[in-house]
Amino acid sequence: MGRVGRPRNQTARREALVSAAGRAIAQRGLEGLRLKDIADAAGVSQGSVLYYYPELDDLVLEVHRGAVEGFLASRQQAYDGAPAGDAAGRLRALIESGLPGITEDPVHGLLYELHRRAGRSPGHAELMTSLFAREVALYATALEVGAATGAFALAASAHDLAHGLVALEDGYGLHIVSHNAALRPDRARQLILAHARAVTGCVEL
Repeated sequence: MGRVGRPRNQTARREALVSAAGRAIAQRGLEGLRLKDIADAAGVSQGSVLYYYPELDDLVLEVHRGAVEGFLASRQQAYDGAPAGDAAGRLRALIESGLPGITEDPVHGLLYELHRRAGRSPGHAELMTSLFAREVALYATALEVGAATGAFALAASAHDLAHGLVALEDGYGLHIVSHNAALRPDRARQLILAHARAVTGCVEL
């Protein structure tokens, strides 16, 4: 019985370390991250961290992977949570789920911090590319369904418009978490909704 429980226990410990590392990165940033910070956040010794993740980069990659999957799941949940027959409501929910709610938004702050590794790491670049593609797919679905039901009159292909909406989110989101006083979350949301109304012809957005 002990042998059966061990892998599950190790999985739980790895998950706890990934969570702790995410908190440490959000607080200190990647450049200032130390093994001690992760150990302290997890309440374990530095040796315990190294036992499960001998290479710190592997742990950071797991943090990035978990952040991407969690963020995408929350976006899908927001979309699915709106009434199926309300194309405008579903698109609005998707837009609202993609922007930081506050300047110190922990999820977006962590993702932006981790995306900085993309230029130097194929693994991080793959995660960033995957996130963008899957967000585009979410938007494309919302736009295609709206067009099929007559709620939207799209100004371009759903795929192209989806690219633009995700890029707007990313750009505005970066300004929000960077403390740009001229672009608060509510203002960014209004600007993206205005763009969505223009490209879908839907005044209900």
